[in-house]
Amino acid sequence: MQQFYFSSLSKDDTEIHFDKNESKHISKVLRKKVGDSIAITNGVGHRFSVTLSHVDHKACKAIVNQCVEISPDPYQLHVFIAPTKSNERMDWFVEKATEIGVHAITPIICQRSDRRVIKQERLQKIAIAAMKQSLGAYLPIIHPACDFTSSLNKVKGTACIAHCQDTNKVAIDRLSFKKKSISIFIGPEGDFTGEEIQAAADANVTAVTLGEKRLRTETAGIIACHSISLLFP
Repeated sequence: MQQFYFSSLSKDDTEIHFDKNESKHISKVLRKKVGDSIAITNGVGHRFSVTLSHVDHKACKAIVNQCVEISPDPYQLHVFIAPTKSNERMDWFVEKATEIGVHAITPIICQRSDRRVIKQERLQKIAIAAMKQSLGAYLPIIHPACDFTSSLNKVKGTACIAHCQDTNKVAIDRLSFKKKSISIFIGPEGDFTGEEIQAAADANVTAVTLGEKRLRTETAGIIACHSISLLFP
């Protein structure tokens, strides 16, 4: 099933008008015809079944037949992650985390960060594409990048930090989250500094381990997303 994204579509709408880009995709790439059905989500929990009523490479139209409300996940996960040196690896993380079920991502600039300039719009487009491809109904929010210290003030609910230092840490799959709002911090390839780890501890952020192996930043982020999702069957 091909799913489209239309952020302004509400559950009370009865007709939808596609823009030029989507219209070209529908008519030229997918070769859809009048009477064909497609699925649309608005990214906030609604999935629509619509029937094309007019097909043109410049302006397609469709009639809304049904709107279904998709139940949200029983948790809200916010990943604070240091951007990777390679754009492609960060893109990969956003794509796969969206498929798994992340709800918000904030790039954090740490003392050992490899990259400090982040294209927020680019990452949001990747999240939209991943949501469409995986037939998701909730679009994760890509927040503007901020420094690590400031990010500690943005935490809501339960927070944890994954680092490689030899300190007391809890296995992430053994955590008991009493609050549905969860934040996790993933550092750069060179890890968080001792100063940053102490700042997190002072902010009551729990230190966790993702396993015995040393992981790349984007791999650690994916394991964190998946591990937390398994704690909420």
